[in-house]
Amino acid sequence: MEDTIVALATARGETSIHILRLSGPQAGTIISKCFIPQSLERWSRGENFTLNLGIFQDENKVLDQVLVGRMLAPFSFTGEDVYEVNCHGGVFVAQRILQSFLRHGARFAEPGEFSKRAFLNGKLDLIQAEAIIDLISSRTDSAADLALNQLSGGLSKAILDLREGILEILAFIEASIDFPEDEVDEMDRKTLETRVLKVITEVRHLLEGSKTGKILRDGLQTVIVGRPNVGKSSLLNALLNEERAIVTDIPGTTRDEIRESVSVGGILLQLVDTAGICETDDLVERLGIERTWRALETAELVLLVVIAGHPLTNDERHILMTYSEKTIIIVNKIDLLEDKKIVSIPEEVHWIPFSVFQHKGFDELEIEIQKRVYRGEVISASDPLISNVRQISILELCCTSLEQGLSSIQQGLPWDILSIDIRQALQYISEITGHNVQESLLEDIFSRFCIGK
Repeated sequence: MEDTIVALATARGETSIHILRLSGPQAGTIISKCFIPQSLERWSRGENFTLNLGIFQDENKVLDQVLVGRMLAPFSFTGEDVYEVNCHGGVFVAQRILQSFLRHGARFAEPGEFSKRAFLNGKLDLIQAEAIIDLISSRTDSAADLALNQLSGGLSKAILDLREGILEILAFIEASIDFPEDEVDEMDRKTLETRVLKVITEVRHLLEGSKTGKILRDGLQTVIVGRPNVGKSSLLNALLNEERAIVTDIPGTTRDEIRESVSVGGILLQLVDTAGICETDDLVERLGIERTWRALETAELVLLVVIAGHPLTNDERHILMTYSEKTIIIVNKIDLLEDKKIVSIPEEVHWIPFSVFQHKGFDELEIEIQKRVYRGEVISASDPLISNVRQISILELCCTSLEQGLSSIQQGLPWDILSIDIRQALQYISEITGHNVQESLLEDIFSRFCIGK
């Protein structure tokens, strides 16, 4: 934190401009050695949040004409003095400016070090820091909106409210321990039980929403399955809007898994097109079918494609019986039907009349996927959703500790025993926001950032 750090904040390579970010206690001194502003009077006023045109030079040699942005502590992203140099986008130009900063005392920033300093200086908490990674890596509008909500503090407020509730419970218990001469009546235990139960309910509600949050962040593992030549690869190509899989009238064309990603209704589907399930003597095709059955076991969503007007096969019925909760039946090729019955499907299983050829059923499929992800609830961008695996696992541990504390209250155990579980719950929830976190965890989190972020 005593060093002044510098890094290229834009992607390497030729581009219109490059941005170099300088942050730390000596940032102002270092920039003054290299930057000659066009308006010295304006620069000398030291105004915050300004862009200043000038010349960047080193050892009396002009390196580039630049724009320098000045953001002074404590109002910058890192909470330190920050200068951003906008130079022309040549790789060589940016490298020379970077080397100049290093010669004048700056140190090359580690991955995520700017964001780490922002966290250590109290400019953002650990939830917001991790949301930066999610925003950068988001691949759908829903994932980006979720990350932006977390970055703006929506989830942090919900977690901090829970932490405050646990602190109040702990204070209630500690007061009872500190004043043993005051008789604790049954009313106090009932009050404590009500408070703990309230926090548990709020934690469970947040954990329930994490199922949706995780899907919006990471996507839905989706397997397209069915007998040969039902239109699985055609469906994949239509969803991707490109000819990704080979489509022929010959059964068994797809023999291995094809994996792609696509956004459907704002939900990222991690699609797997599989080999058609059937009896075969072909060794390669049989190996592909074995992979299909394995893919079904780990899938979060199964798109079972069947042929309109044809009875279900034993394999299709087995899939319905085994994976009914996560299966959507796509009754394909309805355009080929005349007066035949579409297909005999159990009433409890949702199915969609479909024609990949005529592009029918895609809107209905989108709606059905959204229903499953949001579970019938209306969720807006402002709703706090927890989506990070680390945060979810810690919140589950916090909930377990609170439930153990509730059990101790109901069993009438001494107050000092009650405090153990509540303290543990407080420690867990503090790890989510960063109020209580080890350096090794910080290193692990911020090392995932790119250099310059």
